[in-house]
Amino acid sequence: MSKNLKFIDLFAGIGGFHQAFHKLGAKCVLASEIDPIAREVYEENFKKISPELFKNNSFNKDIFSLDEEEIPEFDILCGGFPCQPFSQIGYKRGFRENLEGRGNLFFEIERILKAKRPKCFFLENVQHIINHDNGKTFKTIEKKIRDADYSFYSKIVRAKDFNLPQLRPRTFMIGFRDEKKHEEFFKFPNPVPLKKTMSDVFGGDCSREVGFTLRLGGMGSNINDRRNWDSYLVDGKVVKLQVNHGKQMQGFPKSFKLPNSRSKSLRLLGNSVAVNAVRAVGKQIIKYLDDKESFKRNSQLNLKV
Repeated sequence: MSKNLKFIDLFAGIGGFHQAFHKLGAKCVLASEIDPIAREVYEENFKKISPELFKNNSFNKDIFSLDEEEIPEFDILCGGFPCQPFSQIGYKRGFRENLEGRGNLFFEIERILKAKRPKCFFLENVQHIINHDNGKTFKTIEKKIRDADYSFYSKIVRAKDFNLPQLRPRTFMIGFRDEKKHEEFFKFPNPVPLKKTMSDVFGGDCSREVGFTLRLGGMGSNINDRRNWDSYLVDGKVVKLQVNHGKQMQGFPKSFKLPNSRSKSLRLLGNSVAVNAVRAVGKQIIKYLDDKESFKRNSQLNLKV
């Protein structure tokens, strides 16, 4: 089925979801991203493999202006909706955050789900969204999703569990259309052993096997500062993280093009999804769509054991 699956890439950033699902054989039919630098990077890297996306207004700039009738039919809605309202480094106001309408962006996902009725969705956000506002924010998201007649599965997924050497815990949310509200048959993939460490990334003996989570900013802290995330001890010397290191930590290929500016590129990478983790979960989603009955039978067998 994967060869015929179509997905849309909302809040696309530099295309982590696109990178992952393209490798799985799915086709991106619409993307939306407002940041001008991220848009340039996205188009430069994907215009060859998804040329139709950049024609006929299929690369949307402002999701609020996106008319449902303009969205082609698709199977999977992907979206790493902006995390600043929910993150530790943001204002933590959640749905009350009115800065540039960021806190309302989840409701754009809800709007598109209701209008287009895709087979499933795959959302990503910061780990702390689960506990934000004493859990009320996450309960609101789940209720809105279930009220739209989708199931709701969630899990904190770490990049290091899918052979990317950084911690990066993120909340993944998955749901399928027209499942009964309390059915639980989808299973997230099991972690795999970490084979690539920070020593492999740097090409030298690094004091950390697993790196710090890439962030949006705050570069340049002393290596002993608790806020440090871009300085490492390699072969006994302090080394600053560079763009090629960041690409490896996020699962982007070496050929992936980013701005010449280190700070801009690391910011873009820090705002992206971990490609390997998304691909592993995406593969499980496709297996589930291919044979839900098999998943259900296995789950029922496990319950009887």
